[in-house]
Amino acid sequence: MEPTTKTKEWCGTEGSIARSLTMLAIPIIFINLLQVAYQLTDAFWVGRLGANAVASVSISFPITFLLISIVTGFLIAGSALVAQYAGARNYKKVNHVVAQTLVLITFASIIFSFVGWFFSPVLLKLMGVSPVVFSNALLFLRVLFLGLPFMFWFTAFQSVMRGIGQVKIPMIIIIGTTALNFLLDPLFIFGWKNIPASGVSGAAMATFGTQTLAALIGMFLLFRGDYVIRLHFSDFIPDPVFLKKLFFLGVPASLEQSIRSFGILMMTFLITSFGTVVTAVYGVGSNILQVVVIPALGLSMATSVLVGHNIGAGKLKRAHDTAVLGAFISFVFLTVVGIFCFVFAPHLVSFFVPNDSEVIRQGAVFLRVIALTFGFLGLQMSLSGVFRASGNMMVPLLFSVVSLWVLQFPVAYLLSKHTALHEIGIWWAFPVSYIFTALLAVVWFLKGDWKHKRLISEEEATEVLVENTIR
Repeated sequence: MEPTTKTKEWCGTEGSIARSLTMLAIPIIFINLLQVAYQLTDAFWVGRLGANAVASVSISFPITFLLISIVTGFLIAGSALVAQYAGARNYKKVNHVVAQTLVLITFASIIFSFVGWFFSPVLLKLMGVSPVVFSNALLFLRVLFLGLPFMFWFTAFQSVMRGIGQVKIPMIIIIGTTALNFLLDPLFIFGWKNIPASGVSGAAMATFGTQTLAALIGMFLLFRGDYVIRLHFSDFIPDPVFLKKLFFLGVPASLEQSIRSFGILMMTFLITSFGTVVTAVYGVGSNILQVVVIPALGLSMATSVLVGHNIGAGKLKRAHDTAVLGAFISFVFLTVVGIFCFVFAPHLVSFFVPNDSEVIRQGAVFLRVIALTFGFLGLQMSLSGVFRASGNMMVPLLFSVVSLWVLQFPVAYLLSKHTALHEIGIWWAFPVSYIFTALLAVVWFLKGDWKHKRLISEEEATEVLVENTIR
């Protein structure tokens, strides 16, 4: 299928870099806001059930995220390939990448969904979850695992659409499903007429239904072919050579995501040892942090796509300039957001848990400890996106190891268990890791080695030109 002129012209390889970055980043940021709205809606309504309910949801997310992250690595690899092929205008290869990526993540997500369902009780027991939290955490976790394949289909849909510069359609889908989730959440949590109250698991049920709907719509559009990509069932015949390439390209990204999520899981182990209130504080703080990093995540994704397009097109200077601008904006914007969070910390925490003064007090301390270093987190995220776009998947993996296992967890354990700071020592580990990892990312970027990495060969980059000449 020949893509539309409008789609072919927008690849971020020409015109104003700032304009291209803005055109892509703003919709991505809005999409990420809507996605977090799923969790915020859950957190808002579950918070009305008390600290125990909040703690049960807080425990569930790191476990789910650990398995999700493994599959996410292959999506990152597929997205990087899509971006570089799109930059080279080789849409035949784009379709091939999309189909084979879906084959790989479908297989993986089904396995992890099955494993997660059966081993959830074991994981929760290993974490030492208290009896008052255990049953709700188990119900919430198992419903989320059931929806794992659907979650990844839609995540894959967003990833490949973003890779070709099309972000409006995923945004429209998410607007609709988020609104539906907002309506279903209180209905399933608290019940209404003949619908029984399901408590914490009701929040997971609402999210499961809306994410399934989003996934089916996304797959329908990929097969329909209105937006460059047009899949056929024959595209899903496994290509062993390409799957091998995708697998080994995705392994470092999967390890990065897994190490990061496993680090979060270990932090959760440490946090739960300080009791339900501290666990609830971490859950509320994590929700706020997810909102805070949305602008940086959007800029990182947009920068990654544009850098990938320009590397695919052979425009390395433009790729460098795009990376610098994206990193600068991310640092400045998140610094401003951090100042806002520092000033209004108690108010932000009370939005999630309005009736628990101790959670509000301790949550404000957590937020104020980490808020003023948000800019460094944004800087590191943006530069990591640049390295992934160029195919340097090992570099973000190194950052994750340093951030979580060299800095964050050891510092958190040392300060919380061996000083008078106790749980506040855990909070101080976050800014330490943010600052040092960001500085490492800047040094690595300035070396310039990332510019010499390319995922597609010269033959693949020029293949489309040969085909068009023959026509």
